[in-house]
Amino acid sequence: MSPNTITVEEKHEAALPPAEPVPWHLALVSGADGTSLGAGLAGLRARFSRAPAQQDVPVRIRTVGGTGGGHRGAVLAGAEGATEIGTGEVTGAAPVAFMFPGLGDHHVDMGRGLYRDFPVFRAAVDSCAEALMPELGLDIRKVVFPGPEPQDRTAPAPGPDLRRLLGRDTGTGRGEHERRLDSTRLAQPALFVVEYALARLWESWGARPSLMIGYSLGEYVAATVAGVLSLKDALVLVARRAALIDTLPQGAMLAVMLPEQEVLSRIGGNLSLSAVNGPEFCVVGGPVADIEALERSLREQGVVSRRVRSTHAFHSSMMEPVADQVTALARTLTLNPPRIPYVSNVTGRIITDEQATDPAYWARHLVSPVRFADGLDSLAGTPLLLETGPGQTLSSMAAAARGGDTGTVVASMRHPLERRSDSAVALKALGRLWLAGADIDWTAFPAVELDTAPGTAAAAADEDGREHVPTATEHKLHDIWAKLLKTEHLPYDVSFFELGGNSLLATRLTLRVKRAFGVELTLRQVYERATITLMAAAIDALRTGEDPGPAEGGSSYTGRARARFRLPNGLTVVHQNEAETLHFYRDIFEHRTYARNGIRLHDGATVVDVGGNIGLFTLFAHYEAKNVKVFAFEPAPPLFELLSQNVAEHKVDARLFNIGIADTETEAAFTFYPRSSGMSSFHPDKEEEKHNLRTIIANQQKAGADAEAAGLAASEDLLDVRFEAIEFTATLRPLSAVIREQGIERIDLIKIDVQRSERQVIDGIADEDWPRIQQMVLEAHDADGEVGRLVELLRGRGFTVTTEQDELYVGTDIHNIYAVRGAR
Repeated sequence: MSPNTITVEEKHEAALPPAEPVPWHLALVSGADGTSLGAGLAGLRARFSRAPAQQDVPVRIRTVGGTGGGHRGAVLAGAEGATEIGTGEVTGAAPVAFMFPGLGDHHVDMGRGLYRDFPVFRAAVDSCAEALMPELGLDIRKVVFPGPEPQDRTAPAPGPDLRRLLGRDTGTGRGEHERRLDSTRLAQPALFVVEYALARLWESWGARPSLMIGYSLGEYVAATVAGVLSLKDALVLVARRAALIDTLPQGAMLAVMLPEQEVLSRIGGNLSLSAVNGPEFCVVGGPVADIEALERSLREQGVVSRRVRSTHAFHSSMMEPVADQVTALARTLTLNPPRIPYVSNVTGRIITDEQATDPAYWARHLVSPVRFADGLDSLAGTPLLLETGPGQTLSSMAAAARGGDTGTVVASMRHPLERRSDSAVALKALGRLWLAGADIDWTAFPAVELDTAPGTAAAAADEDGREHVPTATEHKLHDIWAKLLKTEHLPYDVSFFELGGNSLLATRLTLRVKRAFGVELTLRQVYERATITLMAAAIDALRTGEDPGPAEGGSSYTGRARARFRLPNGLTVVHQNEAETLHFYRDIFEHRTYARNGIRLHDGATVVDVGGNIGLFTLFAHYEAKNVKVFAFEPAPPLFELLSQNVAEHKVDARLFNIGIADTETEAAFTFYPRSSGMSSFHPDKEEEKHNLRTIIANQQKAGADAEAAGLAASEDLLDVRFEAIEFTATLRPLSAVIREQGIERIDLIKIDVQRSERQVIDGIADEDWPRIQQMVLEAHDADGEVGRLVELLRGRGFTVTTEQDELYVGTDIHNIYAVRGAR
């Protein structure tokens, strides 16, 4: 562990206790082996599902079975239960580098949850705000945190602003608070304060950087953390430098997807190379008119570019008029050699003592391009990178530089477009560092023993909180489970499959139950009654000759099935299958393949969702841009009910249709699989669907999914249960008929996700309606070259088309098609 500290000032603040319990609790679990770790994690999930995790400290380390070990897991719990962050096996301590971002992802209320929940963060912000008052003539806290405090401490952040994401925000569409924060005079001090306070919070959690890098203004934070500048001097330098820049003419900045030399060959005169962020990712700065001319020229050449959110052309020749004044200002301050190494933006290498203590360096930093790509090369030997500021821009660039390896890059604050709790995001980041074996002083957190002692099952609790007293059947069944699963750590209300069971073990379980109790459990009953308590109740009923009837809770995945589910981004939905919901959530919200393939939504867009399921894509569209109107179609009544409830609870502006879309007005049989609703179809082919699901699960296993994937991938018995079908008759209508009836003038995006029915949906669009459609995302089954035929059809309709197969679908015939009208 490095002896370096973030700062020597006000060190006692790190010990301040929270004023009240943080509404989030992070459990960092350690076990001697994978079995004990799995049992401990399962027990935590069950415990947190019964009651919110309101504890005296936000972070606690737990050991399983009386010992720690290299097997680690992390569970984040809040008001609506627990989410497992992941598991890992650790063999050593990995150094951590801090990355401090620059302007761009700053936003109103950045870090507000951290300010409310963590005294260390709050004390640092307060101290900086008071020191800045003579410089700014105002309280920076009122600029960063305007408006009243939200009543719900666990509520997600405000909705997203797509204009910021797309770089189309000219200022006219933003509110007063955003415009005020965006002024350079306030934005730079505000960002410095939040990043410095976040560094202090990480220090209080035992995280001390072995190396640092800052992007533009972020280098000032790194210099302060390294002791080059005292906090007082840093605040003066940042505030007065920002005020000097604010006197300069406004400029603009443009991100250009070209290598550095090609960018240099296209600019000159008033334009400057402002940053080199990657092999084909540069930023150009200069006067607004010159940037607009460059943007037009690049568009004509087919070069991708995007405006950067900025009021001035930072790191360009437009900064030169104030460079000497920055040098003069730095001469009045005390500059010390760095106690912690950090990377220079000017050189892209570790800063030298001579550079850090040279007042003229800070003027060169002002006018020179940010050599961040070179800086990432200087961080190559540091295993873990922690973005210590708002957004995930540096994380995304670092992950790209590391070949897409996101496991070693961790962001600790939400993106301004995300609806997540600041505190939950930071605690999850701490959990990810735990799993990666970060060199952190973990003794800073309380450690307790999980109550899963060998020879006894962990006591469950009834819904009213009373301790559950196991029955004789439960005790006997526990012993059977223990022999099959080779562990005694078996909570009574946790799923057999969560504890490592699979279809083969489930088959053995039914045989042992028959020998022990004289009754036959079907595989379906094992699947539906997968906890000791629920399974024992079914056995008792069978022994008396009664029909156990339908299970009222539990599944092979969750033990206590809950209709309500909190997604990782903080949104709550009603659903029927946690594994399936998370699969679709990651595909839609986290992977964001739509944006990567050129799909965009603007405020006031009209979206058509064909194959709505429970409505995750409809919710994505609703939160991606403002005032979106959705038309969603879902033929399965059980899913339509969930879709309707989710739309109502999130106040989506949507028209819902309990019908299917096809090429003619008719009725058809629809096969619905309650446990695999994503495979439900008008054209059921159970063997193909089994193959696809088996392949997806196997791919998940390769990607690092949990151990039960091996059993699931080879389990015909379990797949048979998952593909038990309900059939009903559904109405089918052509899309154009609905377009005419609803008076739809324009479709900005249509998503089509229907099992092997995509061609009928396409054929149901009349010739006169194709010009209304601007973008299309289509899941297609490549039977006999169907994907190629659809691509040619869409190109013939005036779209630019790309295709992609997600890595989870490799080995299946499922592909995605992305179509955007006109040239990109």
